[in-house]
Amino acid sequence: MTAAGLAQTAAKPAVPRTSARAAVPSTSSGVKLPPGVPPSHAVVRTAFSLRYQDIRVGTGAEAEPNKMYKVQYTGWLASDGHKFDSSYDHKMPVMDKDGKPELDADGKQKMVEAQPLSFAQGFGRVIPGFDQGFTGMKVGGKRRLFIPWQLAYGARGRPGPNAANPGIPAKADLIFDIELVDQSDLDMQMLQGHPGMGQPRVMPHAPGGTENKPTPPPTGTQANPGAPPPAGTPPPATPPDAKPPAEKPQSN
Repeated sequence: MTAAGLAQTAAKPAVPRTSARAAVPSTSSGVKLPPGVPPSHAVVRTAFSLRYQDIRVGTGAEAEPNKMYKVQYTGWLASDGHKFDSSYDHKMPVMDKDGKPELDADGKQKMVEAQPLSFAQGFGRVIPGFDQGFTGMKVGGKRRLFIPWQLAYGARGRPGPNAANPGIPAKADLIFDIELVDQSDLDMQMLQGHPGMGQPRVMPHAPGGTENKPTPPPTGTQANPGAPPPAGTPPPATPPDAKPPAEKPQSN
């Protein structure tokens, strides 16, 4: 059976964190409404949904919102099964005390095993489907996510670094295998004013292995509104069509 067929038959809808509420009266449309909301009898339609399969149920602590997650992942395009990225593929070079890469007996660079991705859950540091996909998991668990394009990279996709690595196509549904390795409390000071905060992404590297560092704010803007510009920051460039300010007459 194909991955798409498997998603339709075996995957189940993700449970949002807000689902554990007390039962409220339902309308004829089947939607439960809290008191004070007027009923509507119009047909309810689903635009898109996040689906998943629990491959292995973890035995550790249950995933909590607004924590620092440490995860392993592999992502494929749902259309053709092309693997566009995996945390397991990003090995790091071994560095000596002088900061230079160490070589083995054959003169090849020594590499250490790839480390899990760490991200702050609930802060927009990853695509929505990935961010929400750990709900209900426990540390040590493995899950397969079926993410619709609306919860992934949207209608525009994500361009790659070159023609050989074109990135994520427009309106691409994605499949991710994820493992929750660990979770810990957030360092809020680290999150405040972090450049690139709110730019959705999953991979610590762009498709094809090119490093994807957070995008710094453009010249003349501040990551933390109200903060003074860093020392040595050049003034913003004057637009080419701007006229120089008129000189004020000097008083005698």
